[in-house]
Amino acid sequence: MNEEVRLTAWVRGRVQGVGFRWFTRARALEIGGLSGFALNLDDGRVQVVAEGPRAGCEALLDWLLKGDTPGRVDGVTEIWDTPRGGYDSFAIR
Repeated sequence: MNEEVRLTAWVRGRVQGVGFRWFTRARALEIGGLSGFALNLDDGRVQVVAEGPRAGCEALLDWLLKGDTPGRVDGVTEIWDTPRGGYDSFAIR
């Protein structure tokens, strides 16, 4: 069974001003079945919220942790939850 989940991840490192949100959206769309957003935070981190099948969210998290991302990822903190809905697609905010 592939349950629906919500992943919230905060990505630390050199992740702003390098196309990180655009590549995150592209990766989420490539994985398929995910909705949510990528958002620059004032403290220099990028917040990623993804809802969809657990396998898709895990694939996105794996990419955030060790994929070929732009910039430099120093660490990722994640929280798993139940989906809240309200997203039509995967957006850049």
